[in-house]
Amino acid sequence: MGHRIVVVLATAALLGGCTRPEPHPAPDASQATPVNPTPTTVTSAASPLPGFVVLTDLDPRIHADIRYATAHNFVGRPISGYPEPLCLLTRQAAEALRRVQDAALAGGHSLKVYDCYRPQPAVDDFVAWSKRPGEQQTKAEFYPDLAKDRLFADGYIGAPTAHSRGSTIDLTLVDDPAASQPAYRPGQPLVACTAPRGQRFPDNSIDMGTGFDCFDSRAHTADPRVSATARDNRRLLRRLMTDAGFVNYDREWWHYSLRDEPYPDTFFAAPVARSSVG
Repeated sequence: MGHRIVVVLATAALLGGCTRPEPHPAPDASQATPVNPTPTTVTSAASPLPGFVVLTDLDPRIHADIRYATAHNFVGRPISGYPEPLCLLTRQAAEALRRVQDAALAGGHSLKVYDCYRPQPAVDDFVAWSKRPGEQQTKAEFYPDLAKDRLFADGYIGAPTAHSRGSTIDLTLVDDPAASQPAYRPGQPLVACTAPRGQRFPDNSIDMGTGFDCFDSRAHTADPRVSATARDNRRLLRRLMTDAGFVNYDREWWHYSLRDEPYPDTFFAAPVARSSVG
């Protein structure tokens, strides 16, 4: 399994934009290739995740909506490597998120995570999907104005990804107490992630201007075209996360990495499952 992963990573590196630096300043260094990159390690899917925890075990107050374990994501089906809808993180990242949750609750909000640790087989799945142009079942929601063959080149999907190091999170804020959220029904009519909040998928997130995993420039954290309310909400999330030691990837308002992550050069492959953390 480990050898297969290394081969896929080498293939992914040949795709346009996969590993070269972004064509803009990237405050999240995990998204850009350093001038003198440190050799990386790719673990086997059979290897446990050292020092990882299930986030909701550490802090059950944090909500979880793990999209890649479901059909409600840009691929349109559960992603390889997600047998359980869990948020796994390094303990350092999870403890930092607990501090963010304390601050969020003090302001009447709670965190909700969409994705946390992402195993390398999931990244392989994304790469394979990107090579099948006919599979675009969810384009109308997740990338309505972007050609599928631009997703890697424009930096919306990366291979390898910082998520596989265990200290990167996709998340939002919800009101406390959180409103209920209707379940996604496969086959239901899709609405663009850039549509007004009342029209797109009824996520119980506070208004961030776009839906999660919206592959559109309006999802860039500082994009001025979203409403004043959405801009304020994005600033709030960024302030809360920055105060706890996280750095935002400026093309995705939801994406944060722990600045002092414990495994900056290791990409893990164990599945998202409770058994992976021992």
